[in-house]
Amino acid sequence: MTVKSRLLELLEQHKGETMSGERLAEELTCTRAAVWKAVKALREEGYTIEAGPNKGYMLARDSNRLSVEGLRLYLKEPQTLVKIYDQVNSTNQWAKKAAVSGEAGHGSFIMALEQTAGRGRRGRGFYSPRDAGLYLSVILEPEETLKESLLITTAAATAVYKAVRKVCGVSLDIKWVNDLYRNGRKVCGILTEAVTDFESGDIQFAVVGIGLNLYLVEEELPSELVGVVGAVFDTRKEAEATDRNRLAAEIVNALLEETKDLKLSREYVEHNIVPGREIEIIDGERSRRAKALSICPDGRLLVQEHDGGQSRLSYGEVSICIKGES
Repeated sequence: MTVKSRLLELLEQHKGETMSGERLAEELTCTRAAVWKAVKALREEGYTIEAGPNKGYMLARDSNRLSVEGLRLYLKEPQTLVKIYDQVNSTNQWAKKAAVSGEAGHGSFIMALEQTAGRGRRGRGFYSPRDAGLYLSVILEPEETLKESLLITTAAATAVYKAVRKVCGVSLDIKWVNDLYRNGRKVCGILTEAVTDFESGDIQFAVVGIGLNLYLVEEELPSELVGVVGAVFDTRKEAEATDRNRLAAEIVNALLEETKDLKLSREYVEHNIVPGREIEIIDGERSRRAKALSICPDGRLLVQEHDGGQSRLSYGEVSICIKGES
């Protein structure tokens, strides 16, 4: 670990507290000149580090810049591989490459400040503007068969719900199977991609991609998304007051906990807005109306068709639109 990285770790641990150059040099076993050089480099990267004669250095308390060092402070498994990129096409793509190469294992995750080709279900794009949200992909190695992959997605939705409520004090709605909403607008999308052994049907690993909007950059929002997407916070100021390192780490912590024993969680059922609603089922180029009845223990959606019969819908088969949504 470099002096710069170790310094950032110390400053994150003592955020809002002034530490003398002498103390930092002693803790890092380096010269004060090396400390100053590391501080300069961190400032150039965008960190707000205050300093004054005979006062030392302090990472501003309201600093919420994502960093590996800041994330590790909150991770229950801090030794796991964590990588943060300035910009990628898709965090899921990078996570899959890391998993296939053997570089990253269970619990490792990839984050980016911006995605240029963020991906949603059924080939849709996911709008991922710089610094306006959290974009991460977590690698999981569950010992389950392919049929259990739906419960990985419900676990991810539960994890986001729990983390946002804990860190931000905001209670989101869950929409079967992989979206979270606030005030009727989508604020989070989840894309689970499983790599399987075709002979056994077992999942070798799964990549869970999570895109969470913290605030909206209204002037840059594509016209087709106006009135459709929302955010956890109403203003950029509120979002910037939130510790993003803690929020991202809590999402990962909750996801790893939820997937230890794959089952449908109480929170996923209680906060789901689909059961009891009239819905439109979009299957390829065809669509039909039905009534959502309940969520089955395996994560499938039980619906009543117009002919009176019942069907169980799976994640990969359909997209759901609540009647009245655009």
